[in-house]
Amino acid sequence: MAVDLAVLVPSWELHLRAERKSPQTVKSYGDGVRRFLAWAATQGRPAVLDRASVNAFVADLLDAGAEPATARARQLALRRFSAWLLEEGEADADHLLGLKAPKLDAKVVEPLTTEQITALVAACAGMELRDRRDEALVRLMIETGVRAGEVVALGTGDVDLSTGTATVRRGKGGRGRVVPFGPQTSRALDRYLRTRRSHRLAGTPALWLGDRGKEFSYDALHKTLGERAVRPASRPSGRTGCGTPRRTAGSPRAAPRGA
Repeated sequence: MAVDLAVLVPSWELHLRAERKSPQTVKSYGDGVRRFLAWAATQGRPAVLDRASVNAFVADLLDAGAEPATARARQLALRRFSAWLLEEGEADADHLLGLKAPKLDAKVVEPLTTEQITALVAACAGMELRDRRDEALVRLMIETGVRAGEVVALGTGDVDLSTGTATVRRGKGGRGRVVPFGPQTSRALDRYLRTRRSHRLAGTPALWLGDRGKEFSYDALHKTLGERAVRPASRPSGRTGCGTPRRTAGSPRAAPRGA
């Protein structure tokens, strides 16, 4: 049975959302399939979900310098898509069933030092919305250990400054939890929320808003942290008053965890 994969991707994404997959998961899976389709078109080969095609796609990704984790995620998206095609009667068989995932290298990620944390917080100093947002973000992530996708998904109603807690509605594996934070993070959040009132999207439920009247996405968080990480080098040392976020039971590492 010839299957037009590109036409069916939106239906699959709708199915994923109906299963309450996180927006980041839906995006990751959709991107994986679309990358495969683009690769097949570039290679001049039919977009067929069989082992030979998928293995060749993954091999090309790795040869081009992609991280093993990225190649693994792309392959997982294709395997999930192939299984869905069979379930929906769009394909006669799942030819990727039992296909092994690429092996991952065991990487050691060093936590941030106290000096690096202090410098990162200092790099967010300023009176503009993005400055106050970024300081609140950095403090909250370091102190609570929430994942990037979790912090981006927070709503204004998920943060309680009176109790010093944030509610992660849907964490990894669909599990929610409440995480505590201290008074310095509360103060940073309060400053941000007061500045947030003048934003064009102040009436929307999303906690974090972008500068220039835009929304704030997962990609925006990645870019923001990268920019702030290189900024401390240009700032004078010895700045006082910024404080170092304390570590709670929810943050065994100083470095924010990925999604």
